[in-house]
Amino acid sequence: MGVIGRPAPCCSPLVYPKAKTSARVSVSLSIEFLKRRRKQIGMVKALEQPGGKMVVELVGAFNELTERMSVLSSSSSRLLFKTLKLSLPILHSLPLLPDGRDPLSRALSLALFLAHLQMDAEAICAGILRQVIEGGMISMNEVRERIGMGTAHLLHESMRLNNISSKVEALDDESAFALRKFCLTYYDVRAIILDLVLKLDMMRHLDHLPRYKQQMVSVQVMKIYAPLAHAVGITSLSMELEDLSFRYMFPYSYLYVDTWLRSHETVSKPLLDMYEDQLLNSLTSDQCLTEMVQHVSVEGRFKSRYSTMKKLLRDGRKPEQVNDILGLRVVITPLSGVNSSEIGEKACYRARDIIQSLWKEIPSRFKDYITRPKFNGYKSLHMAVDISDNGRNRPLMEIQIRTAEMDMLAAGGTASHALYKGGLTNPEEAKRLKAIMMAAAELAALRLRDLPSSTPKGLDDSRNRVFHLLDKNGDGKISVEELMEVMEELGAEGEDAREMMQLLDSNSDGLLSSDEFDLFQKQVKLIRNLEYRDGQYKIELDEIEKLLQIEDTTQPTLG
Repeated sequence: MGVIGRPAPCCSPLVYPKAKTSARVSVSLSIEFLKRRRKQIGMVKALEQPGGKMVVELVGAFNELTERMSVLSSSSSRLLFKTLKLSLPILHSLPLLPDGRDPLSRALSLALFLAHLQMDAEAICAGILRQVIEGGMISMNEVRERIGMGTAHLLHESMRLNNISSKVEALDDESAFALRKFCLTYYDVRAIILDLVLKLDMMRHLDHLPRYKQQMVSVQVMKIYAPLAHAVGITSLSMELEDLSFRYMFPYSYLYVDTWLRSHETVSKPLLDMYEDQLLNSLTSDQCLTEMVQHVSVEGRFKSRYSTMKKLLRDGRKPEQVNDILGLRVVITPLSGVNSSEIGEKACYRARDIIQSLWKEIPSRFKDYITRPKFNGYKSLHMAVDISDNGRNRPLMEIQIRTAEMDMLAAGGTASHALYKGGLTNPEEAKRLKAIMMAAAELAALRLRDLPSSTPKGLDDSRNRVFHLLDKNGDGKISVEELMEVMEELGAEGEDAREMMQLLDSNSDGLLSSDEFDLFQKQVKLIRNLEYRDGQYKIELDEIEKLLQIEDTTQPTLG
């Protein structure tokens, strides 16, 4: 046993000088931490200045949009950046919308949805400027002069579409069909999609209107815009328009179907994920199939509320007799070559054999649209399988199997099938309108034909792209004068730039490098993520409150 105050023989001797060094290092680290913390606090204060706030909005919005755009050239970047600089100060100055939202939030949500749909820069800019035009703060001529002819033309087209339903006296099936046909024939397809996104945004925020107006708008959307979304191939948008219209037109029926479907989803959603993984693993591990294909994907889906109600009413079924609320879609990309279409079809049948080895197929539900395509060219294999196990009864699951080419023609908006879903049942008429839509798309592509990005090497991602746009003289640094200029363009005091530069400029050379600017952008992203989460929580709470209100009105009163 060692002497008290000295280390025991088995222990390593204490080295006091190291303890002193460690203390000095600890003090040094604490000072460094305090410096960084002070700088972070200073950065937050700088971002609270009017100029700082506007730059945060500009950088954050630009990055969010470009991250969702799969193709973005240098000219598209400049167009989007120019539009944001023009629009942000105007949108900040506008009063709240009738539904309680601020115009900037609405404009950016429209633009993000358009970017998610992979629309081009002109369409996204038109979506932002639509709110600016409606606010009466800028004229179409100013848009033409300051942004460009293409964006102004698209904006004008979308404004013309705004009240298309007023062209008919009664909105019956025949007149609604005529209106859809008119839109597809005479309007830029991008203007149609922009108008559809505007209608979806409106349907998501109808609660401030009186009930009779909600129902009038919903009838228009159900008759004209939901089928039109099918016609241009945006199925997800069409389904949401249908469900929202159904909800406002028949709230009690919607609640009934929604409650029933949710009772399956709470149990079945993890199951659907499990079935996706199980099927994908089986397909990708099959040697025969892998020799024919270069890629296989499996997607799951739940049936929409409106389509479920249609099935209940049309077929006279009870809810427990609706079996296809779960579904999987298998999309196969065959090996490229001369016979790729033939190989793809063989691969589809092979995928069916694999599915039969996993689950029991219901023979009466099998439909072979590959051997016998629909008259509009639609091809796919449709089958239903029984996924019940261990004595548990579960709804049947629908599975569609098709090649990537078949999927593009069925759901991509370029096939006659898309027009057929929009209500055009004459194959020749559908074919003619398909040609018109393709020509319009090609013309739009030519008008906004972009050269490959001229951004220097190493500045290809969206974060470096916005740095490059702020660095107007191209010297690889952002000066305080360049920062002042962009703040003044955003309608803020240029002097805020000096304080912002001082806080962001970590090496105190009076310039912002790409690394220093990237640190700033990470702070911006953090702030916007927190704001987004807060907004999502509010939406979810509002949805719960609406459902509770509907449930309360359906409860019988006592006495």
